[in-house]
Amino acid sequence: MDSTRREVLAAVLAAGMAPAAQAAPVKFVRFRKAATTAYGVLEGETIREIRGGILGPYKETGARHKLAEVKLLYPCEPSKVLAVALNYKSHLGAQKPPAKPEFFWKPVTCLANPGDPIVIPPDAANVHYEGELVIVIGKQAKNIPPERAAEVIFGATCGNDVSERDWQKNDQQWWRAKGADTFGPLGPVIVKGIDYGKLELQTRLNGQVVQKESTADLLFDCHAIVSFASRFVTLMPGDVIYTGTPGTTRPMKPGDVVEVELSGIGVLRNTVTG
Repeated sequence: MDSTRREVLAAVLAAGMAPAAQAAPVKFVRFRKAATTAYGVLEGETIREIRGGILGPYKETGARHKLAEVKLLYPCEPSKVLAVALNYKSHLGAQKPPAKPEFFWKPVTCLANPGDPIVIPPDAANVHYEGELVIVIGKQAKNIPPERAAEVIFGATCGNDVSERDWQKNDQQWWRAKGADTFGPLGPVIVKGIDYGKLELQTRLNGQVVQKESTADLLFDCHAIVSFASRFVTLMPGDVIYTGTPGTTRPMKPGDVVEVELSGIGVLRNTVTG
């Protein structure tokens, strides 16, 4: 097993499960083994392979895989990637809090697997991490009121909304500042059955804690985010929404290692290359 896969494995196993009021949380993964890509349910160090995806009815195939013997992929295949800006008071600086969720787009091609490198593009000089909670949509949703948003949220995972600050400031649009290839690490698991509004979010750069806050501090919670987005775009099963980052951020450089951890979900770990 190569060192990158071993580090991803250690990050997944290190994450504890948060207690649930009802059914125990379930961890879903998407993985590749040899020439086969599949979904599965993760229990400890074993993946129970399933057929039919994770967002609808599925059946276990009977196949079992050791976590150490597979390559974990970003855990769903969205038709679109939405993200929310300025959603923690600690990230606002001198700006006034927004009156509504401020969305932007990230292309699907920005997504990066757990353990894969974040690649700093040519001419980029100010690339920052942004550790975030990411919502995964489970059902088609249009004009969903906040009180029904929980019905269409399948689960949640970890994300890193990588951002080139100079491009973000100077370009007319954020298409490359937020959407360059590998600027959307996602995973390693989707967890269903926990309270997404009471998780501790922590980002580490080379082992040093650089962001730490509770998702309870989101200015617009998961239900408000999903409801507002669904007024204007139809949310489809598998779509993901990055919910915003707390505190301040700093530049990354080739050779750095960035980890985004959410209590009850796991650790998303990526290296940085040039």
